[in-house]
Amino acid sequence: MDMNRRQFFKVCGVGLGASSMAALGMAPPTAYAESIRHFKLTNTRETRNTCPYCSVGCGLILYSQGSGGKNVAQNIIHIEGDSDHPVNRGTLCPKGAGLLDFVHSPNRLTHPEVREAGSNEWKRIEWSDALDRIARLMKDDRDANFIERNDKGQTVNRWLTTGFLAASASSNEAGYITHKVVRSLGILAFDNQARV
Repeated sequence: MDMNRRQFFKVCGVGLGASSMAALGMAPPTAYAESIRHFKLTNTRETRNTCPYCSVGCGLILYSQGSGGKNVAQNIIHIEGDSDHPVNRGTLCPKGAGLLDFVHSPNRLTHPEVREAGSNEWKRIEWSDALDRIARLMKDDRDANFIERNDKGQTVNRWLTTGFLAASASSNEAGYITHKVVRSLGILAFDNQARV
């Protein structure tokens, strides 16, 4: 082997440094075949959904664990962008990338709550009670404030004391039906997060 003095000192220095690091416990551990980690999404259930944050409507893939039985709660363990979705093509903004924290937040409401007039605390109610309450309050307000004709006697069918705010995470079909229902009630103050 043809080696000059400078190369000899380099090889010796590298050998001395490597043996010193190994003696100090920095040698790589022995790799065994059974220590291979399994892919974390192997036994998960894949569900496609839409991001709930803004009006862009990015596609998501939710991965959940659970047997899929009737009374078994699914636990979402991973969320990523849907690469087949035409809007985001698999990418997510920082809010969308942090959705797993949103889903597992201890402060996230999972049941409807109501605060009665004059009270300073929120009370949990059932979904059926919440829907009945909303329907009753809307009916009472519409009966009291519905305008069938204007001052000129023209039919207008307006309900001006109630507004409706829709979300953009629903499909076009759901948005179309929501628009038809709101307009058929006579509500003029109708807005959507996506401004469609």
